[in-house]
Amino acid sequence: MRLRNVRGAREEMLVNPYVIQEPQQYKGHVAVQIFGNNNPIFIEVGMGKGQFITSLAALHPEINYIGIEKYSSVLIRAIEKQEELQLPNLKFLRFDAEYLPDIFAPGEIAHIYLNFSDPWPKDRHAKRRLTSSRFLGLYDQILADGGIVEFKTDNQPLFDFSLESVKESGWTLLMQTRDLHHSEFAEGNVMTEYEAKFSAMGNPIYKLEAVHDKNA
Repeated sequence: MRLRNVRGAREEMLVNPYVIQEPQQYKGHVAVQIFGNNNPIFIEVGMGKGQFITSLAALHPEINYIGIEKYSSVLIRAIEKQEELQLPNLKFLRFDAEYLPDIFAPGEIAHIYLNFSDPWPKDRHAKRRLTSSRFLGLYDQILADGGIVEFKTDNQPLFDFSLESVKESGWTLLMQTRDLHHSEFAEGNVMTEYEAKFSAMGNPIYKLEAVHDKNA
């Protein structure tokens, strides 16, 4: 799907107070220097228009949230939500997930959300999937001991690929379901825009959580 360009979005990223500028300079000190506290940091990679992470930030003021999105035309919608709410524990990054270890120090992140990521259906693009072994390796570099990757999708082939990727990468699967909204894990679930849309169409939602034991 081609993204519609939003006039002025890229320029807004450079001046908006909710967007972290030059994030490399805060590596290892993000919580203190960006949020002014020592609370844990949860990130959403590929957050889209921000409904999910904005809802979480409102529910959990004791956690620092950073939404990461590489497309300015999408990120601008999340910024608009945050400008209305002005949540002190929510910031954004316009950044590519490929460079996460450049902006976060080892152990600096407590939790990573991956929601309805691009499936990259062609086999030759498998390395680009955010649940590939390549990306799991990047997440492992920044997650704290016991840090969790949480993944939701409506794409069965991508979910099957992700389960295999978790196994091959030496991570431990904490939970999985192929029908989240009709499972024991449904309580407390916060939906994304895509999740609400696909669920309303009758599509099952797949979810997994995985952790990597760094001492194994």
